[in-house]
Amino acid sequence: MRAIAIDDEPMALEVVRSHAAKVPFLELAACFTDAFKALDYLQKEQVDLLFLDIKMPDISGIEFFSSLQKKPMVIFTTAYSEHAVTSFELDAIDYLLKPFSLPRFIKACHKAQELLQLRGTQAPARDYLFLKTGYEQVKVYFDEILYLEAAGNYVTFVLEDRKLLTRMTTGEATELLPPDNFVRVHRSYIVAKNRIEKIERHQVTIQGNEVPVGASYMQQLQLV
Repeated sequence: MRAIAIDDEPMALEVVRSHAAKVPFLELAACFTDAFKALDYLQKEQVDLLFLDIKMPDISGIEFFSSLQKKPMVIFTTAYSEHAVTSFELDAIDYLLKPFSLPRFIKACHKAQELLQLRGTQAPARDYLFLKTGYEQVKVYFDEILYLEAAGNYVTFVLEDRKLLTRMTTGEATELLPPDNFVRVHRSYIVAKNRIEKIERHQVTIQGNEVPVGASYMQQLQLV
């Protein structure tokens, strides 16, 4: 799903950019602080979804979207709640109140993806995601991942040849992974199903690593 973001505040765009990098089915193709430059871009490029601020100089997000002849899906992003009714009258996918969390952002993206699927125009599913680690965005293919280990608000992605630490919760990590390929086996662990070498009563073995299995997750694991 191809998207662009429009907001006159660079820091707000950075939040969208950071969140979008963690959504595997979303490609954030461009960001604009100038709505008229975005309009020029839309006249030349195919875009499925807009992340659009409402309060902007010169033209509001609602005026901008209403002016488009060919309208992509739109998710409004704003610090003000009073335009919610108007936004949904414009068939907005969602209305994100700043500051919005990653799980709330992902939920809005899933709504857009579901509508795109209904329209029959969804691009092929991606087989990778981008992880923010330090100041970098690192591309990780799903088939590289052995398992995930969570500690507080951080998750370590254990890959075949390295480990990557990123700031997110286990729940947020679960949202990013294809459910057919991964299973949660413990409050703090998610494993790649096809990497499991041995299942025992209280643990699984993955490439020589022993990963604990919580009692409440054993039944789910037996369905793998």
